[in-house]
Amino acid sequence: MSGEFKRPPKTHAQLCDMPFVPEISSLSEKDILVLRLDLTDRSSHEAATNSVLKHFGKIDVLINNGGRSQRSLFVDTNLDVYSAIVELNYLGTISLTKHVLNHMIQRKKGKIVTVSSVMGIMGAPLATGYCASKHALQGFFNSLRTELTDYPEISIINLCPGPVQSNIIQNVFTENLSKSLESTGDQSHKMPTNRCVRLTLVSVANDLKEAWISDQPYLAVCYLWQYAPTWAWWLMNRMGKKRIQNFKSGVDADVSYSRKKK
Repeated sequence: MSGEFKRPPKTHAQLCDMPFVPEISSLSEKDILVLRLDLTDRSSHEAATNSVLKHFGKIDVLINNGGRSQRSLFVDTNLDVYSAIVELNYLGTISLTKHVLNHMIQRKKGKIVTVSSVMGIMGAPLATGYCASKHALQGFFNSLRTELTDYPEISIINLCPGPVQSNIIQNVFTENLSKSLESTGDQSHKMPTNRCVRLTLVSVANDLKEAWISDQPYLAVCYLWQYAPTWAWWLMNRMGKKRIQNFKSGVDADVSYSRKKK
């Protein structure tokens, strides 16, 4: 299923455009099913799940990767933006998970992979709503894992990527629902997409309960939040101030303290 936010679906060719890989070269048209899915339309999730089951007969893996980030200060942001963030990033995700999990419980096996964020571990300016939604996902799926101890072959995997080269900044929430970000800035300093994908696949293949997928300094900050939160608060105050300055200057919020690529 292609989880989107009221956008038209792409063609099979666009979604599956990739280099030749021997393991998938034998796939036929019947091995591919693309469904349009609006995560905010929770009433459609059961039908979408049933369509997948009708086509394939089973669901082995659910990857929750739908959502939008945020670039706005809390004092400038309308509350309906926060409602939309929670509806899309959190409630839409757990709604779809509920329908798929019912099937996995019947089979007593499966993987539920949720793309959270390092923002689900730490706090940062310009993303108060986004951080809240990712913290909610972390809490939900860590708790859900404890409810599934009778099903050891159902894996709950939380992935926490840091800044990655993608189109996520082009589609962020801002201070109101009708406004787009004026400038996305240079994204080249962020982790290459192919490296993030590789680390994601390694994490899923090894059933890691949680994986932090990030370049420095975000990775170090994750460890500080985990083991030395007082130092993390001090550091994020310094980094956060620069992040806001970058944002107001029209450059990418994270550019000044990301590790430079050689």
